Amino acid sequence: MKEMEMQSEDDEVDVNILLFTDFETLDVFGPVEVLGHWKDYQLRYISATGGLIKSRQGTEIQTMPAKEADYSGILLIPGGQGTRLLVNNPEFIELLNQMALKAEYCLCVCTGSALLAKTGLLDGHRATSNKRAFDWVKSVNTKVDWITKARWVVDGKFYTSSGVSAGIDMSLGFISDRFGEAAAAKIADAIEYIWNSDKENDIFAQE
Repeated sequence: MKEMEMQSEDDEVDVNILLFTDFETLDVFGPVEVLGHWKDYQLRYISATGGLIKSRQGTEIQTMPAKEADYSGILLIPGGQGTRLLVNNPEFIELLNQMALKAEYCLCVCTGSALLAKTGLLDGHRATSNKRAFDWVKSVNTKVDWITKARWVVDGKFYTSSGVSAGIDMSLGFISDRFGEAAAAKIADAIEYIWNSDKENDIFAQE
């Protein structure tokens, strides 16, 4: 087990949460609950043009325009019904490509990995997604090594997870990779969450 690394105020990192109409609420706020516990992570809600964005479940979030964001930190890409339209939106995919290229880490939840796959940045990389939408996600880009059973997958700077609540498990895994298992366990305890820490096994995957 790695020792928890200490950060200073000089190490503040933006977590850019890229929102769009009909994003899945828990895809965002599960990871937000986890990442928001790390004091040096500054959460930024952004969208292509800024303004009020509504989730599939009707939650409204005020966002800043992507052009005003610092892309160099952590990029969080949720999934949801809105990905079905955006995957065919070249302007959005180009924006995502620019953000993902500059980000130190990219975290995708659910069908958010389909959007990232569309950019081509996942070509040749291992990744996963929501198993209920797996066939559609795979059809978006067949050059990705899609992992059928995983709860979440790590390949370089890219983290991709299965559906909805899997984003919480992935985010705890990200904290564990960066700052040690004890740090992740402490956050899981604080939010009273039983962490599915085996990233190789998605119990919701279809056999």
